[in-house]
Amino acid sequence: MGPFTLVVDVGGTGIKQLVLDGEGSPINERARELTPHPATPDAVLEVIATMAKSQPAFERISVGFPGVVKHGVVHTAPNLGTEAWAGTNLELVICERVHAPTRALNDADLQGYGVIAGRGVEMVLTLGTGLGAALFVDGRLVPNLELAHHPWKKRRTYEGHVGEVRRKELGKRRWTARVLEMLTQLEPIFNYDAIYLGGGNAERLDGVALPPNAHLFSSRDALRGGARLWGLAG
Repeated sequence: MGPFTLVVDVGGTGIKQLVLDGEGSPINERARELTPHPATPDAVLEVIATMAKSQPAFERISVGFPGVVKHGVVHTAPNLGTEAWAGTNLELVICERVHAPTRALNDADLQGYGVIAGRGVEMVLTLGTGLGAALFVDGRLVPNLELAHHPWKKRRTYEGHVGEVRRKELGKRRWTARVLEMLTQLEPIFNYDAIYLGGGNAERLDGVALPPNAHLFSSRDALRGGARLWGLAG
């Protein structure tokens, strides 16, 4: 059954945890707590450590973080609203607080490992507080694709057009149209074979006529990437 992996997904709105068995299947219900505000490192790490105490036993930890993470070290955390994260060795501090070996990477990257088929060019977008993006080629990750903050049109970034703030301004119909427009924009740039849409707002696209190569995924499916992460070299 083992080894068991605690998967931690840090978001701008909520922090989620789940324990997976050695096959990547959940052994408990997903737990969720609100992300503290301000989302300082100490405040977020305290929530993670406290939540972990209530989870089933695990031997290792995988963390998805909303920002650029290189070799376990946070470089940016735009959707947590503070620059205090820059330089934080996330793998080290969580390992010290929760007492288990830890691997950390961008949240969309981690979720992508849970849903991709591993063939051809595959793209993953997470629609939530902001916009996460991950790119894979034959199952290999192109890390830290920061599509969200790239300019798109009318002096707004991709995240500025489809993020949570803009969704509330536009309403469901116009926001959905904006997401579809984004897909039309991205396909001839990346020429992906498949694109996967997840995150808290992806469920709002249920029933929408998406392109044939676009697929919705749940957060539960995405968190399975936490187990796959430990099967990778490095």
